[in-house]
Amino acid sequence: MTTAVNIETEREAASGASGVRARWTAAQLAKLLEAELRGDGEIELTRLDGLSGADEHTLTFIRDGANAHRWATSRAGAALISRSALKDVPVEPGDGRALIVVDDADDAMAHLLEQIAPVQHAPSGIHPGATIDAGATLAADVCVGAGAVIGPRCAIGAGTVIHAGVILGAHVMIGAGCTLNPRAIVQDRCVIGDRVVLHPGVVLGAVGFGLRPTPAGAGMLVVPHVGHVEIGDDVEIGANSCVDRGKFGATIIGTGTKIDNLVQVGHNVRIGRNCVICGNTGIGGSATLGDGVVVGGHVGISDNVTIGEGAHIAGKSGVTCDIPAGEAWMGYPAVPVRLFWKMTALLKRMAGSKKK
Repeated sequence: MTTAVNIETEREAASGASGVRARWTAAQLAKLLEAELRGDGEIELTRLDGLSGADEHTLTFIRDGANAHRWATSRAGAALISRSALKDVPVEPGDGRALIVVDDADDAMAHLLEQIAPVQHAPSGIHPGATIDAGATLAADVCVGAGAVIGPRCAIGAGTVIHAGVILGAHVMIGAGCTLNPRAIVQDRCVIGDRVVLHPGVVLGAVGFGLRPTPAGAGMLVVPHVGHVEIGDDVEIGANSCVDRGKFGATIIGTGTKIDNLVQVGHNVRIGRNCVICGNTGIGGSATLGDGVVVGGHVGISDNVTIGEGAHIAGKSGVTCDIPAGEAWMGYPAVPVRLFWKMTALLKRMAGSKKK
């Protein structure tokens, strides 16, 4: 009996505050992960959880020495633990407990979660409740769910899955192996590469937020946007994120970029390859992000700024000017990290001197 089968056959359909449930022994998990087992290999594990919420049947994980010292007071039955953490804080499994020693606890836990994650229900074939324009072209193995709408002259590549309620406008082009989750919307003339994942509620190609005053100055007029959106290969866009179409030309998201939930990408933004953009970030129109940029959560990026390759922006920052390649910035308005901490220290000293 292989370990992969063990994971599938022992999985239980339960979730919630206690996390994903399954049933293994510590020895089975060590074998699955090709890891070193220390302690009781027969202990039964039925839960995954953090150290603070663990009980005697919980598998938890310890990534570093900062958390290794918590093992002694935790109730967890077993832990995936990084080898480096044991070097920092030597710990023993203890009676009736186990440590599963791996090179990287985060990687090992990710691998385990991939094994036990619930299989998503995907449509098979073309659901009779889908609406597909006669002028659309679908590869033979495309799957389309109930209530999906595919507009005229769309082209969809091999192995792509269109879930229930997805709406594609006219002239949309989608590559091979993509997954468009329920209620995603792709408007006219947008182009999506291969192996792209759009999570529920994503909107590609909405009109950008371009306004100008009326001639009489009595209100605002919406400026038409006639461009489109281009998404590279292997891009993933989180739930309820929006990417506006260009005013003219394209809004571009480069290959390999990952975007979290609730992110707003303005018109004519250009995002490079392999960027990471965390949730609640807003990127103003015509901003440019180079390859490998990492943006923390709840960041605001002004329109027309350029962020160089490999730059990092800390969460809650407000970017109002260009950022050079490879630099780390934070704060509002964002400044280089070292300058931010110098300014913070100076303010603290000034506040302290006023109290005397």
